[in-house]
Amino acid sequence: MAEEHEAVVRRRLAAWTGATRKLSRGPVAGTLAERLDQLAREGAEAYDLSDWTDTYGNRVVAELERRTAETLGTEAAAFFPTGTMAQQVALRCWAGRTANRTVAMHPLAHPEQWERDALSQLTGLRVVHPTQAPRMPYDSEVRALREPFGTLALELPLREAGFLLPDWDELTATVAVARERDAVVHFDGARLWECAPHFGRGLPEIAELADSVYVSFYKSLGGLSGAALAGSAEFIEETTTWRHRYGGQLFQQWPAALSALAGLDRELPRLPEYVARAKEVAEALRAGCTAAGVSWVRIQPEVPHTHQFLVWLPYDAEALTEAAVRTAEETGVALFRIWDHAGLPGIAHTEVLVEEPGLAWSTAEITAAVVDFLSRVR
Repeated sequence: MAEEHEAVVRRRLAAWTGATRKLSRGPVAGTLAERLDQLAREGAEAYDLSDWTDTYGNRVVAELERRTAETLGTEAAAFFPTGTMAQQVALRCWAGRTANRTVAMHPLAHPEQWERDALSQLTGLRVVHPTQAPRMPYDSEVRALREPFGTLALELPLREAGFLLPDWDELTATVAVARERDAVVHFDGARLWECAPHFGRGLPEIAELADSVYVSFYKSLGGLSGAALAGSAEFIEETTTWRHRYGGQLFQQWPAALSALAGLDRELPRLPEYVARAKEVAEALRAGCTAAGVSWVRIQPEVPHTHQFLVWLPYDAEALTEAAVRTAEETGVALFRIWDHAGLPGIAHTEVLVEEPGLAWSTAEITAAVVDFLSRVR
């Protein structure tokens, strides 16, 4: 069974990596040799490769922390090997500082969905939900919570709901209510990098709303792995103590740090362009479904807030994934990747990410590609 699964994964990777037309590079595109060549090439433009490798977080890792704090406009930043670790540490530290182990967050937030109850199992924190609606919580909902909470954690954007963002006034109002209730505010900003166009604000102004911010380096920026916490110098110093306790003080992390620096140089300036293009891609996908005679399609949100969004179609997930693989193998076109069941029979959804490769397509080409893809769904 394991061998069969690995064969399926390898076939999909080969198809999508080998495609000549795609909307994004993909998170694991390329062989080991290709990724090493890319790291050497792009790393040389981002950092002096004649320098020594890092040891327990100095040199290139320290430079990444400096650049991250500078980009977000915070006093300091600390590199973490994973975002899961970074957020658990941040929320644990705030619980100690506020003397309140209750965290208010959305039930669709990453710690609630993907971390196996780590907040309660490892840190003893408990979570309350301001809302069950598939959107960001309103300020009135945060105000209406019936018990005290020490930290309000907001995921920007809310991935599971379609990479949704509030508008700027909604966000500032929600943050203000948390302050009124004597709570601190933490931004789960794994994809914060791509939020600036929607808010019409720079990253420092966005980050300034929160007491701490988590950002990812492999989401949006295309790094190998890794994350950072950003905030006041005093708070970040405390988080590095817990980073060590959690096993995050790795001996060498230079490949991840180097790729993150390259991503800050290469991808960050282009994210507004990707966000604008995603809006056009969403319209082209919708037009393609109509041209193919598909009676129902849902794009969430209708106008993407970032350069990522969800597409829902009335087909079986396995059939859609197989059609995506066959399309890439037979035509070299990779519009979609993995499709997932939506909890209802015969309906599935996928995430669409628009990056540099997606800029080369005309909307007419995307529409035609959708028609061809749907003709292969069995």
